[in-house]
Amino acid sequence: MDLISPQNNPNNYPCPIVGSNTIATLVTNNNNNIISSSTVTPTSGTTTTTPPASTTPSRYENQKRRDWNTFCQYLRNHRPPLSLSMCSGAHVLEFLRYLDQFGKTKVHNQTCPFFGLPNPPAPCPCPLRQAWGSLDALIGRLRAAYEEHGGRPEGNPFGARAVRIYLREVRDFQAKARGVSYEKKRKRPKQKVASSAQPPAPPSATLADATAAMCFDKWVPFKMLFRGQLGMVVTGMSSS
Repeated sequence: MDLISPQNNPNNYPCPIVGSNTIATLVTNNNNNIISSSTVTPTSGTTTTTPPASTTPSRYENQKRRDWNTFCQYLRNHRPPLSLSMCSGAHVLEFLRYLDQFGKTKVHNQTCPFFGLPNPPAPCPCPLRQAWGSLDALIGRLRAAYEEHGGRPEGNPFGARAVRIYLREVRDFQAKARGVSYEKKRKRPKQKVASSAQPPAPPSATLADATAAMCFDKWVPFKMLFRGQLGMVVTGMSSS
């Protein structure tokens, strides 16, 4: 059965009318009789249509799509070809070893004199491999893509235990062979900077406070203070 779209149907075509602001669309049948028509007349005012904002995929999404396409192509080229439902953790390990031929990281063998040196002084015939960090990030992207394409999380081959063990072994061996450490550095907690501003000093005692203190210390009657004899009281206390 052939499906005819409106663009490919010879009986449905737009017909612009020359010399007019009206555009008519005529639909004819097999006998060239007009069976329907529609007319669109633009308004006199200028209208501005805002195109819908296109969401640009992030760099992570683009890389995830490329990795997924590469893995699916690997399954198609497999002998015998494999379907995604038949893929297991063993096939993921084969895929990771297959990628080693495209690696760019020098991994020294144990018999190499530069084994364990981070900066070897001379070239050596040791093979190039995929770096552990690249493989770990690749598995993370493929694990997410598998579930996005309808895979069940409990049957995800990229999260298999054999894959996790393989990545751990690659990390440990490359750390020894290259003389580098893949341990994550713990961030030191930021020390709180003590404020340089010192707490305000208590207000100094005034003369009235000192006088009142002396009065209470000498049991001076209050009526003497209120009769204007404050000077006499202070003089008497100083002489005593």
